[in-house]
Amino acid sequence: MSKSLTKRKIIEKLIVYIAVVSFTLLYLFPLIVMLLTSVKPLSEIVSGNILALPKEPTIEPWLTAWSSACVGVECVGLRGFYFNTIAIAVPAVVISTIVGAVNGYALTQFAFPYQRLVYGLILFGAFTPYQAILIPLAQTLGNLGLSGSLVGLSLTHAVYGIPFTTAFARGFFIGIPSDLVKAARIDGAGFWRIFFSILLPISLPILAVSVIFQFTNIWNDFLFGSSLTFGRDAPIMVALNNIVNTSTGERPYNVHMAAALFAAMPTLALYIFAGKYFIRGLTLGSVKG
Repeated sequence: MSKSLTKRKIIEKLIVYIAVVSFTLLYLFPLIVMLLTSVKPLSEIVSGNILALPKEPTIEPWLTAWSSACVGVECVGLRGFYFNTIAIAVPAVVISTIVGAVNGYALTQFAFPYQRLVYGLILFGAFTPYQAILIPLAQTLGNLGLSGSLVGLSLTHAVYGIPFTTAFARGFFIGIPSDLVKAARIDGAGFWRIFFSILLPISLPILAVSVIFQFTNIWNDFLFGSSLTFGRDAPIMVALNNIVNTSTGERPYNVHMAAALFAAMPTLALYIFAGKYFIRGLTLGSVKG
């Protein structure tokens, strides 16, 4: 290999690395600003550079955001709303993931009339905008006695997530050899035994996709939360919006940034620690179906 060719490859790699680092820093810039602002006294924020390191670091904005920031007319912080969102997200993620997996299994491994039509109708739900169903949804929850409750909001997210989790599961299960299921039937295994003992254990990657996708959507939801819950039953994003809009006069930007970081932590942690499973599961689903 000639020296000129080697030098050219080194330059090409260097350009790629510089581009990657530059875009990474650009992407992380808002997060860095938020983090620095959240540990500065308000006097430093008003008079200093947003990128300057804090001269007198403090965690007081974090403590205020968690326990005593004003959310509307009550200064209760984000703590209660954090647990509200967990109470909403966990049941909704579990229900939608399990139901979607069963749907995907049934749509690929069992033949029944109008199978494609059924899948098309389920998939149609994935493209229905939130705004189009708000009024009938609110009326339905009211008729069920679930209006304004965490249970009603959790059920809403579970139902709305089923078309997505069904699509994920179907894309994965369609690649499972039908002979595997036929052999299990010959051995006497029924519908549920095949699902729980054979297919569910090998579908962990696509289950991870469903869990991450659903949890992220539910945690970051604002429209359903602001429309279907009230007061202290609101989820985290509604509370975060109320904290920012409640402030008058001199804005406590450090508290706002700390509150925003509190709200973002679960989804950030989820993607940091489980992001590789998300990509792996999507790749498997796209290749197989």
